[in-house]
Amino acid sequence: MAVRAQFEHSSDIGVFCRLTNKYALVAMGGAEPFKVLENELSGKIPVVKTSIAGTRVVGRLCVGNRHGLLVPNTTTNQELQHIRNSLPDDVVVQRVEERLSALGNVIATNDYVALVHPDIEKETEDIIANVLNVEVFRQTIGSNALVGSYCAVSNQGALVNPRCSVEDLEELASLWQVPLVAGTVNRGSDLIGAGMVVNDWSAFVGFDTTATEISVVDSIFRLQDSQPTDVISSMRKSLIDAL
Repeated sequence: MAVRAQFEHSSDIGVFCRLTNKYALVAMGGAEPFKVLENELSGKIPVVKTSIAGTRVVGRLCVGNRHGLLVPNTTTNQELQHIRNSLPDDVVVQRVEERLSALGNVIATNDYVALVHPDIEKETEDIIANVLNVEVFRQTIGSNALVGSYCAVSNQGALVNPRCSVEDLEELASLWQVPLVAGTVNRGSDLIGAGMVVNDWSAFVGFDTTATEISVVDSIFRLQDSQPTDVISSMRKSLIDAL
């Protein structure tokens, strides 16, 4: 089930966090409601506390999947080295020279397909394809070019801006090849990428997200039946012990 979290009174947790199947980057700081994210993920994947370009908006400045991580050219050498040292060895970390430097706003990706801002540079498009090992498509979501801000996607499903037409939804579903639904987070916000983070077995949403919105998130990302295997094993063992 999706878990509510917030970063220093902000429900836009996707601004301060980047979550993939192999690692999570989180901003430095954050009070107890943000620690729930670390507590849920620790022991499963590395949770790396870092800044990017001296700021805490790590979720908006970088983008990644289980193959790699792209950071803007404003990332300092020290930050880059810290991130490389903290991530698994098979995750490629690369700096990108791109005019649209808030990479998390202009790229939306899972482990197989990336949608990017229509005006992104050709060289950046090639880097995305090579480092993240994905197919790349220039696309808008509900007429919004900031594709990373208006959707959340995993290998299980995708949640997109409610302004998308039926034709838009069908096109996006055919590109990503996952179940897809239009919806909101944080009590009606269509900035889905800013209001939540998700991977194949967990999701975190802003504190303002309603129970109805959480049920949609759980359903489309198949979170009810995608608990990590160690949890399932322990549940099965306790059940056998009880019998």
